[in-house]
Amino acid sequence: MSTDLETFDFIPLQIDPKSKAISAAPPQQASSSKALETELAALNALHKSLHSLEAPHLVPPPPVPVNPKRSANLNKLRESGNAEYRKQRYAEAVKFYTLGLQMALTRPHWEPSQLVREEVHALYSNRAQAHMQLGNWPEAAVDAEASVEAKRQGNAKAWFRRGRCLVEMGRLAEAREWVARGLEFEGEEKELIELLKEIDGKMEEEKGKRDA
Repeated sequence: MSTDLETFDFIPLQIDPKSKAISAAPPQQASSSKALETELAALNALHKSLHSLEAPHLVPPPPVPVNPKRSANLNKLRESGNAEYRKQRYAEAVKFYTLGLQMALTRPHWEPSQLVREEVHALYSNRAQAHMQLGNWPEAAVDAEASVEAKRQGNAKAWFRRGRCLVEMGRLAEAREWVARGLEFEGEEKELIELLKEIDGKMEEEKGKRDA
């Protein structure tokens, strides 16, 4: 039985004469199309970022200092989102945080990955809070988890927000496991401890109803 490493599939590629974007020439195998599209998208994004350099046809700049324009625009989007949140215009806040995330996640590949993690963990956490105010518990839970993936320690708000979302969705066992993990990273964090007690109380209440 052959493995993926032992199998070679020849898939012809084509290049757009204007944009120079590379794509698979049809027909292509359906089973490999998704993986192929992902790889080609990354390649085309790198090509586009190289052409966006102020001095094209040169090697990429050193990873630091980063482009100050992008950082300034990103900070402005985050602050605009915070301002909309304070005005209780949560849907507008979500839009600004989303734009900020798009800008952070499309930084050139040669810029420091740690910078991107610092930017996106705060934006995901803020967007999670805005979604919570709108009652969008699944969306908020996903954003809070993404924030934790970017920064696991020193990110108690994101741990708490996903835990709260899971409670609101009635996923108590999952919420308890999540909050317990959060306490391992964050130590004796007051909000997480109180949420864990709340979850335990709800679970005991549900157990009592089942046993009655």
